[in-house]
Parts: sequence; structure tokens; C-alpha cells
Amino acid sequence: MSALAHVAAPHDFQADIDLVGGIEAIPTILAVACRVSGMGFAAVARVTEDRWVACRVKDEISFGLRPGDELEVASTICHEIRQSRTPVVIDHVAADAAYCDHPTPARYGFQSYVSMPIVLPDGTFFGTLCAIDPKPASVDRPEVVGTFRMFADLIAFHVDAHRRNASANDAIRSEAFVRGILAASPDCVKVLSAEGRLEYMNERGLDLIQLGSLQDVLGRELADLWPDSERARIRTAVRTAASGVPSRTEGYCPTAKGEPRWWEVSFAPFRVEGTGELKLVGVSRDITERVRAEEERRESAAALEALNTTLADHVEARTQERDRIWQVSHDMLGVADGKGVWVSVNPAWTAILGWQSGEVIGRTSEWLEHPDDRAATRAEVARLAAGQTTLAFENRFRTRDGGYRILSWRAVPVEGLLYCVARDVTEQRERTMLLEQAEEALRQSQKLEAVGQLTGGVAHDFNNLLTIIRSSVDFLRRPNLPEERRNRYMDAVSDTVDRAAKLTGQLLAFARRQTLKPEVLEVGAQLRAVADMLDTVTGARIRVVTEAPDAPCFVRADLSQFETALINMAVNARDAMEGEGTLTLRLDCAEGMPPIRGHAAAPGFFAAVSVVDTGCGIAAEQVGRIFEPFFTTKPVGQGTGLGLSQVFGFAKQSGGDVDVTSELGRGTTFTLYLPEVEGVIRDEPSEVRDGEAFPTGDGQCVLVVEDNVEVGRFATQILEDFGYRTTWAANAEEALEKLGSDGAGFDAVFSDVVMPGMGGFELAKILQRRLPHLPVLLASGYSHVLAQDGPDGFELLHKPYSADQLGRILGKIVPSRVRRGSSSESR
Repeated sequence: MSALAHVAAPHDFQADIDLVGGIEAIPTILAVACRVSGMGFAAVARVTEDRWVACRVKDEISFGLRPGDELEVASTICHEIRQSRTPVVIDHVAADAAYCDHPTPARYGFQSYVSMPIVLPDGTFFGTLCAIDPKPASVDRPEVVGTFRMFADLIAFHVDAHRRNASANDAIRSEAFVRGILAASPDCVKVLSAEGRLEYMNERGLDLIQLGSLQDVLGRELADLWPDSERARIRTAVRTAASGVPSRTEGYCPTAKGEPRWWEVSFAPFRVEGTGELKLVGVSRDITERVRAEEERRESAAALEALNTTLADHVEARTQERDRIWQVSHDMLGVADGKGVWVSVNPAWTAILGWQSGEVIGRTSEWLEHPDDRAATRAEVARLAAGQTTLAFENRFRTRDGGYRILSWRAVPVEGLLYCVARDVTEQRERTMLLEQAEEALRQSQKLEAVGQLTGGVAHDFNNLLTIIRSSVDFLRRPNLPEERRNRYMDAVSDTVDRAAKLTGQLLAFARRQTLKPEVLEVGAQLRAVADMLDTVTGARIRVVTEAPDAPCFVRADLSQFETALINMAVNARDAMEGEGTLTLRLDCAEGMPPIRGHAAAPGFFAAVSVVDTGCGIAAEQVGRIFEPFFTTKPVGQGTGLGLSQVFGFAKQSGGDVDVTSELGRGTTFTLYLPEVEGVIRDEPSEVRDGEAFPTGDGQCVLVVEDNVEVGRFATQILEDFGYRTTWAANAEEALEKLGSDGAGFDAVFSDVVMPGMGGFELAKILQRRLPHLPVLLASGYSHVLAQDGPDGFELLHKPYSADQLGRILGKIVPSRVRRGSSSESR
């Protein structure tokens, strides 16, 4: 036993030892644990990070451990159990692969071992229920492990209950508890000297007697605060309590403001702890309502006594009144038994449904109910029969002429009968339906108006662009056109196509249908970069200010669209300031996104990017329309009305929103909210810009998948001009057939996304699984799949694309014949 340390548990462990020692079931638990396991020693131990202390022990093997003794915690298996929260069960240490070389069995001389963690209901680890024996034992059995687990849970329950009771008792003895009682009491609580002078009154008491301050009455005899007629009674009650006998009395005393009050006053003696000085506690309860109610009851009793002489006449009058109500009511009144059989119905049944009372009484209403309503009606009758009340239940009853009326029922069960009232709400429901139809028609009309505005704006802008293209092409067809003019018209066509692409991009942005390429951005850095660019284009009289925190703030968004949104808001701000003022770009990283345009607030962390100007502001009636496509307050020719639509669509598609506040003459603030993310920015290779050189083909074979004949011919011609060999497939199914199982010698696939049948995105997914070595380039003007999920790792070319863009991307993804040949030779 040299390994044992007979050291008394420290003071902070003594409460746990006493707690376990006070659980009456512990000796029985330890005895049963030894009997079920066949082991000679069992204990409940308190185990912490650095202490193992025995709380209760059953020792039949002379192990020598007593309550309060300690083991070195690192030398025990219980230390490992505390970390893993899982039991350890060993039949024979020498045969156990996990513990045959463990130092603990040899140190304490045992061969069999069971230890179950004791975990409190709140998840706190308390200790272990463990058992050992110097001989092997068959303990790894469900009945043994289950018994130890049940006992460990039972001990945890008792420990938790004892701790809760101790906490409650401490609270009751605390000064805070007394203050809480005084604050929660609905009565006036006072402390008096033995002579009846006021020394304390709670806040509720000051409110009840309408006193401005306790200082106004402190030290005065309580009886002096009562009317002359009541003072003797109060003094008698105070003397009785001072003699050691609690007393109670009632009396009238108005408040400090003169409002009449009746009170029930109780006094009881107590002695101050420490000094033994006698004090009285007094409780005054406002019984004004009770006194008045008693007076009213006395008056009512007198009136009732006078009424008894004419009771028969009144009963007869009430009966006649009830009969008249029954007869003339426009609502259907009825009485039924517990099974729903009608006992009585009023004439309104005939007026509303056409059936005579004799045709209804003696039967349930099942034969009148609409077939679709019978199951619900029977269930409601059963609820009523079970004692529940019907407050609003609707069904349809058949009329004599074969139609149906909609009835709204209220019913109550009383002494085995069902008293029912039904109101005919047919016309009301029809009016509601007509109103809903009118509202839907109005909504459709508003939608058509919005579509008309959008269509008109698109047609106007595209017709302008097409006019430029058409006129330029006409001139380009002229023979002997000077080279300078030819270049000018070709540049006009190219620039106009770019403007058309930008226009469709802004429309898709507003509709949240653009294909985004989200990446992790540090908002502060991007904000400063945009500010530097704006500083050169806003003019010398507009000062650009950037406000951003030092801590990084990350979002996941499309960088190009993010910069475009900032520029669109900044351009609006510049124009609103007419060339002079302060433009502030501000970043705030805060929790939650506020309610915007009637939408509920959103939880989580958001980056709030604000663009603040000192311009003319926006009229209140226009604020609600500024995000509509083609809506603009600028003069004709100075704005498309799509800039803020792009901001709106980008924010929504990125999981955020955009808000605006404005005041005429004082400026406007646009705030773009984007969800914050965690992460770091990856270093991406810079993209090749327009005008830089790109590789051309050297005979590689490209499969072009395009359902549009004109686009397909044009794409194949471009690729052949770049030095590629092409094969054209009109749809994805044909493309899969041409590729076969091994790619059929193709070096790349160039596919449209939106096609009849299988789309290009689905085709790319199939090829990614089937031919992972084959690069795929997708082209799309719009795809709801790409707008929702993004390109998912595939290269994407936006329509309208230029020949340069197509050649550059293909040159990047299609392996050259030199590289492919080298790879083949190496194989």
C-alpha cells in the first residue's frame, strides 16, 4: 500500500465528500456493484484535472483507501476517463491489448477493473464509479456495464439535486433574497420600532399610500398617519405584536393624496440578528376593492330581496323575450344532443335553407352537409360532445333548391346538450373572393405595366445600338471606302457591341440572372483601390474620402461586379453633386443587416459599404423607384437608368441588399450590404488583358456544340482561322455520340450552355466524369443554372464574345501538339 497517500482532502473537496456521503443510496450502490461484478473493492471518486479523491468506499480486499484519501491523478485510469468521457472495462489486465502494459494495474495491484464516468445533467464531469479486484473477473458483460452506467447516472442525478438545493438555500438566506421579496411584494411592508415608530417602508408601500418620499414619515408613530377614529385600533395591534403575539386589524385610511382606502394590517415581532433588539414588521394590504365588493353584495342582497316579490313576473318576461329572440333571429339557432341529433331549431333554418323544422329535428345534419365537409363536421361534433367549445367553424349546408350555403358556427356544450348558432356568410365569402380576384387582376396589371416599361426601355436602347451597327455595316459594304473611315466604322460596330453586352449584363444583374465568379475579397483594400481610380475621374472640385477599419473584412463576391456596383453608385453621387462636393466611401463591419424596403432584418455579420455624397438628394416619391430598370431622373441622353439596377441585382444575388437614405438639399447615402466570410485571399494569376498576344492553334481538333446554325458556323470559322480543326454537333446528345467512350481524338469541347434537351452545363458535367482529361469551354449569354450555381470550375465565355477572347481562352486550355507529343513519348 505504499502507492496510497492517506492525506485528508483539501477544504474545497470536503463539500463534495460530504455531499456524496449524504446520499443514502450510495452504500447500496457500492454493495450491488461489487456483487454484480464479483469484485471486492468499489468507490465513488471525485476526479478533477489534478486531484483524485475518494468520496465513499466499499473495501473487501483491504485496499486501504478511505473517504477523503487521494491517489495521484496521473497514475489512475480515471484521469484518462475524465478526458474521453467513456467507460473502461477490463476482465483480465494481462489479456487486455489496450492495458496490458499500462502502469496503473501494476502500481495498485489489480487484474480486473471497471470505471464508469459520472457526468452531471449540465455536462459537467464529476468523477467515476469504479471497482477493482486483484483477480480476473468476467465484467465485460452487458448486464454489468449497464448496471454501472445506471448507477453512475443515478449518482449524477443525486449530486445535481443536492447542489441545486444547497444553492436555493443559500439564496433564501441572502440579503438579495430579502430585497427581492420586498421588491416583489404587492403589499406595503414596514419595519417599526417596538414603540410603533416607522423605520422602513418598501417602494411598493410608498406607491400604495402615494408618498413622495420615505423621509416625509420616517420616525413618526404609525398610528399618527391614520384618522383619529382608527388610531386606537392601530396602537392596540402594535402593543399586542410588541408583547410577542402577532396581530391583525382592518381600518380606513386615505392616501397621502386623499384617495379613500381600506387596509388589512398585520404585525409580527422579530429580533435583529446580532443585537437582539426587538422590532416589528408590518404588512398593509389594500382591501378597498374587497370592502366595496362587500358593500355592493349587501346592496345587491337588499335589491334581490325586493325583487323576489316580482320574480315570477320577471321570469315570464324573460321567457317571452327569449322566445321572441328565438323566433325573429336572422341567425340559425339550434339545440342538439351529444350525438349531434337536433332537438330544436328556430325559424331561421327555414328562411335560409328552405327546410321545415320537422324535417330537421330528430336527425343529425349529415344529410345536409356538403360531401367534402362531412368528415370535418363529424369531428367538430365529437369535439363539442367531449366538452370543447366551437368558436369559428365553417361548412356548407344544402338548401331545398339544391344549392349550398356557407355557414359559420359557434357552439357550446352545456349539461349534455349542444347549443349552436350559425350565421350565413355566403355573400360575405363571395365578396371576399371577388375582392381577391380584383386584387390579383390589379397585381397582374402592375406586372404588365412593369414589363411594358422594361420592354420599352430595352427596345429603345437596343434600337439605338442597332441603328449604329446597321449604318456602319452599310458604309463598310461600299467599295473603295478609305481605310481611315473603314477603321472608324469597324470601331463603331465593336464599341456598340460592347455597349449592348453591357446593357444586357445590367439587365441580367437586376434580374439576378448574371453568372458570377465569386472569390474572397478584402473589402477595405478593394474600396481604397476604387477610391484611387475615382479620384482621377471625379474632377478637382470633388474630394474623395475613404473610411475603412484597420482590421480586414472579407466577403465572397464577384470582383468585377463589386467594382462595377461601387462605380455605378459613385457616378450617381458625382452627378448629384454637379461637380463639387465630398464623396465618401465608408466600410463598416457589423452584426446584422437592418430591415430594408419591408424585408425583415437578417442575422449574421455583414460588410456595409456606403457611398455618401453631399449632393442635391432624392425626392421622397422617387426613392422607391430608383432601382427600377430604365428609371432615371437625369436628362435624356445622360443616363440609361440601369446603373442602380445592376447594384440591386448584384447585392441580391450575392446574398445581401442595398439601402438608400436621402434628404433633399443635404445629400444621399447608398449602403451595399454583403455577408462577411472568414478566409484569406488566394493569389490568382493575373488575367491576360485584351490586346495581348495569345497562342493560336496548330491543328488541334475542337468539337463545337451549338444548336444555333449561324452561331455554329461562325464559331467553327473563327476556330479554323485560328489554326484549329473543328467538328460541329448540333446538340449535346450528338456531341456525346461523336466523342464516344475515349474522346475520339478531340483535344477540347466548345459548347453553348442553353440548348434544347441536354444543356451544355450538364454535358460538361458528364464529360468531367467520363473524360476528365478533355478540357471544356462553355459559352453563354444567359443560363439560370449558371446564374444560380456559377460555372463550377469550368471555363466560361460570355456572349457576345470576340474572336480574340475565344482564341485566348482556347490557347490557355487546349494543349499544344508539342506538349501532347512529348507527353505521348514519355508514356
